[in-house]
Amino acid sequence: MKIPSPCIDVCKYKYKNHCIGCSMTKIQKKTFKKLSTLNQKKNFLNFIINQQTFLGRFKHWEKVYEKKCIKERLNFKKPFI
Repeated sequence: MKIPSPCIDVCKYKYKNHCIGCSMTKIQKKTFKKLSTLNQKKNFLNFIINQQTFLGRFKHWEKVYEKKCIKERLNFKKPFI
């Protein structure tokens, strides 16, 4: 199973240095690219989902990310455990 990046291609860092699309910081985006195992990516994705909940304002992300997963023919299940 492949896990795509949580990035949804908005990339505007207007909310406390977090992207208004996915909630990640620039460092977090770079970190995800360096992860090599499925388990690391799942844990990171769950961290981002929790971060979105904590920060708020990212309710649109889940629908856009789900479409991204469907486009790549991947299962979208929350949580990603």
